[in-house]
Amino acid sequence: MIKVTYIDHEGTAREIEAEEGTDLMDVAVDNLVPGIDGDCGGVAACATCHVHVDPAWADKLPPMDEEEDAMLELADDRNESSRLACQIKASPELDGLILHTPVGQH
Repeated sequence: MIKVTYIDHEGTAREIEAEEGTDLMDVAVDNLVPGIDGDCGGVAACATCHVHVDPAWADKLPPMDEEEDAMLELADDRNESSRLACQIKASPELDGLILHTPVGQH
């Protein structure tokens, strides 16, 4: 198990344990994290699991592919730290990861 902290736009933090190999959108949805909708079920076909990766963790994530980048073009509030939580898998290297959720998902 690894720990992931989701911080909502109001600053409320939720530390959640995630099983290795689970995508972080499923972890958020299963734990009712506000701001993560996951409308497409985790296949990178929407941007409703958009998160901002804490800068301390940006270099520890695998690079995004073209599909994820294209979906993030639809996200409000996209910036250089934007990722889709469905494309991030829980792994020992990410133990302690901090993700910020945007005000809303569209």
